[in-house]
Amino acid sequence: MKRNDIRNVAVIAHVDHGKTTLVDQMLRQSGQFRTEELDKLVGGQHGLIMDSNDQERERGITILAKNCGIRIGDVKVNLIDTPGHADFGGEVERILKMADGAFVLVDAAEGPLPQTRFVLKKAFAAGLRPIVIINKIDRPDARIADVHALMFDLFIELGADDDTAVFPIIYASGRAGIATTDLDVEPKDLSPLFDAILEKVPAPDVDESAPLQMQVMALQYSEFVGKIAIGKIFAGKIRKNQKVSVVKQKDGTVFPDTVVQVLEFDRLAKREVEELKAGDVCAIVGIDDADIGDTICELDKPHALPPLTIDEPTLDMVFRVNDSPFAGQDGKPLTSRELRDRLQKELQHNVALRVKPGARESEFIVSGRGLLHLGVLLETIRREGGELAVGKPQVIVKEIDGQKQEPYEHLVVEVPNEHQNTVMRLVLERQGEFQRMESHRGSTQVEFHIPARSLIGLRTRMLTGTQGTAIMHHNFLAYRPVRGAQAGRPTGVFISKDTGKVTAYSAEDLSGNLFVAPQDAVYEGQIVGEHGRDNDMVVNVTRAKPLTNMRASGSDKAAVLKPPTVFSMEMALEFIEDDELVEITPAAVRMRKLYLKEGDRKRQSRS
Repeated sequence: MKRNDIRNVAVIAHVDHGKTTLVDQMLRQSGQFRTEELDKLVGGQHGLIMDSNDQERERGITILAKNCGIRIGDVKVNLIDTPGHADFGGEVERILKMADGAFVLVDAAEGPLPQTRFVLKKAFAAGLRPIVIINKIDRPDARIADVHALMFDLFIELGADDDTAVFPIIYASGRAGIATTDLDVEPKDLSPLFDAILEKVPAPDVDESAPLQMQVMALQYSEFVGKIAIGKIFAGKIRKNQKVSVVKQKDGTVFPDTVVQVLEFDRLAKREVEELKAGDVCAIVGIDDADIGDTICELDKPHALPPLTIDEPTLDMVFRVNDSPFAGQDGKPLTSRELRDRLQKELQHNVALRVKPGARESEFIVSGRGLLHLGVLLETIRREGGELAVGKPQVIVKEIDGQKQEPYEHLVVEVPNEHQNTVMRLVLERQGEFQRMESHRGSTQVEFHIPARSLIGLRTRMLTGTQGTAIMHHNFLAYRPVRGAQAGRPTGVFISKDTGKVTAYSAEDLSGNLFVAPQDAVYEGQIVGEHGRDNDMVVNVTRAKPLTNMRASGSDKAAVLKPPTVFSMEMALEFIEDDELVEITPAAVRMRKLYLKEGDRKRQSRS
């Protein structure tokens, strides 16, 4: 039977195409919140209700999928806002299993980009028929008809059948809070969007008399009740204090447990209820050993649902104990046991992550979807007060049919016309393969296929070469045969000879780009700058000006130094080479050599 009193809808799109803004406006216009109540929830730079995580507000992106529940008449709607960045695709893949329908947003000017293709492919794999929303129709450079045609081409290219290819389309502006199905009609509000949920999103097919089957899709933690398992009930009913069996996805083992609380999503919070039925998206308290992918079943009828399949990671990074001379000054250096426990805790809800032991006891190899995926984890550990060191990101090379193959990415760069040649040069010299180019209203969109390892460090150089105007998007394409070796960093670095404070007197003599300012504390082996040659150079940046009893005209002039280059964590990870580390503490990001002493580095290079 169909449950016509419920709809489960996911909102998916490429990063920055306006998903979260649109969901926020839907909450505002649902009539279930007071204006002052919503305004109290808004914070951070971009004032979005659904982006509640600190990093989401600072970075301006969605990192974690979030549920909220609203009502349209007698119908309860579970809305799920998903991330748009390719590195968090693991969130999108499993969340789509909770939905019965999906809105696919596309920018009215930019058109479908790599992540649009990715989320659409996953929606088709989940058996969904997406509703297309062309968003930001009020942009001055909007090209609505072209984008409509491009979306149709993308549907056909991804193998949509005849019924799916004739997709419903809505024209909207999330920021203005308006939508329409007819561009000739002046839009007033988001009513066409609410109508589409009721008319176009299918009601879930359920069997309430069947034995209970609920699959865990996400996990949350509460200081008061512990682990909260979030998922969808596919069959039967779940009740408060019910005895259940849990089937582990990893090895198929079964263990009994008791449901302490049943929570449904009500607006932006959760509300305790006595019972929920098949078709509902809900949260369960009391099953502390449940992991993502596990199935909660009737006590005497344990029957697992099909396992969740998540795309494999493409990038490796070594996490290790921080052993620098400044360890412990800003935060708490994590021991190898604490680092292992922290990574194991992350694995419980970050399903796209992999962890294995490294070459040393103090090292762990952490694999993720991309640099941003791992960078968010590092930033989280840093904000928790932990200290650690990490090595240069490495792509995961596989042997397929007896041949070494590496991941390739589909790269799209949007840039003003005058910087088009710079983009072509930077990508082609990194073994990128040109695919297509499209120009409109003063900007050019260029598409390439490029090895994933070539992307490491490209963003920083691209922004420098285009004066900060380039916008890059990339998405995993396929594994292809490994091509020639990738050229390393073209410039050498200055390495501090001693531990102490930087003096303007010693820094003035260095011709290059410094990363430290006078009075900054540095240690032996720390990278303090970059120079034009291709070799590393050990320098003394802590040398004080000698005192003499002679004075001469001009000898006491003030040192004039350029402001130092300040590296973010992601920029530092892109900059370092194989024999270097990034030291991450709550207050600082430092780059250093793996071996701090010059003698140790020379012995290592000879061996």
